[in-house]
Amino acid sequence: MAILERKVTRGVAHLQLNSPENLNALSDQMLAALSKTLDEIAEDPDIRVVVMSGAGKAFCAGHDLKQMTKGRQAEDAGRSYFKDLFDRCTKVMSSIQAMPQPVIAQVHGIATAAGCQLVATCDMAVAAEDTRFGVNGVNIGLFCSTPMVALTRNIPRKNAFEMLTTGGFIDAKRAETLGLINRAVPADQLATAVDALAREIAAKLPVAVKFGKQAFYQQLDMAIPDAYAFTGEIMVQNMLHADTEEGIQAFIEKRTPKWRRNRDE
Repeated sequence: MAILERKVTRGVAHLQLNSPENLNALSDQMLAALSKTLDEIAEDPDIRVVVMSGAGKAFCAGHDLKQMTKGRQAEDAGRSYFKDLFDRCTKVMSSIQAMPQPVIAQVHGIATAAGCQLVATCDMAVAAEDTRFGVNGVNIGLFCSTPMVALTRNIPRKNAFEMLTTGGFIDAKRAETLGLINRAVPADQLATAVDALAREIAAKLPVAVKFGKQAFYQQLDMAIPDAYAFTGEIMVQNMLHADTEEGIQAFIEKRTPKWRRNRDE
């Protein structure tokens, strides 16, 4: 059985982290599978939305500590291994926000350390109400510095710092209030809620969503005048797309648009 299960249904790719014996840890094997699969999906014009979930009792418990311990046995005490590990993890996280399709985290059980980072990195997240979130590395003497990057871009600074320095958990309702997830739902409604969100997005014009996602992340770090100049040009490109013209005409005529293209041509 594959460590990362992939199923595509009506334009939605469902990726399931499938290593329940270690709570779907981001092992070397899991990172390799995610990197390869996400790159493939990014190039597939027929996939419009990605849903990421975890098998078993948890969404993801972060890095595989047993593997990390073995990495210390290298001649340089693990420096090269750890540098490579965190570089590979960063590549996976970065690819999620760089790919044209929106990525939704479907979260249950726990999402800790790099697992919490994964939730914070996804474009959207829906969690079961009994889910717990934490960046708990400090409890074993390892400050969650790389997970901190995504976390501090999702929730207020003081709340993030408290989580990072105490190693404590927050529940799904608190995660929703802080902005780490979009919403918390009863566990038995999780898959249905995520599917409804994915279907709603998949029904939109793919090229418009692609324009929007790329612009969303690029403008965040710009000064406001630069952001308006940049996004104005994105609006021009979007307006000139043939299917956008069809969408506007359909709205005027009070009918459903007939998209002619899934790609950027």
